Amino acid sequence: MFALDPAFSATSHLLTDLDLCQARLQDDARYPWIVLIPRRAHMRELEDLSPQDRARLMDEVLAAGRAVRALGEASGRPVEKLNVAALGNVTPQLHVHVVGRRADDPAWPDPVWGRGGVLTYAPEDLAAAVVAARGAFGPI
Repeated sequence: MFALDPAFSATSHLLTDLDLCQARLQDDARYPWIVLIPRRAHMRELEDLSPQDRARLMDEVLAAGRAVRALGEASGRPVEKLNVAALGNVTPQLHVHVVGRRADDPAWPDPVWGRGGVLTYAPEDLAAAVVAARGAFGPI
């Protein structure tokens, strides 16, 4: 049975459940950032997914990329480059980060992890970000 690691609940907001993954908005307003967590029990590595689920995950990464771009547009900071990563060094439950980057973002050109302090969304900005991201998740 799928159970979300509490670390995700503490650092992100539910956007939607896709066919495979739970899509969550990372609570760091510095970057348009979505985390995809496959709703499968005991997943740690991409190789733990079935071939069908791996293919579905790629489709959902592409959909999350569209949503990340919509987040960038909604904030007035269009995304120039998408970064996609499945790290799991801190939170081992299988998940994929889809992060929108710009040459003028606080961590550019380095990775976003461990760079500076998190800037959580203000309530009104969070509401707008959720609407923008949810609106971009269309048919996959």
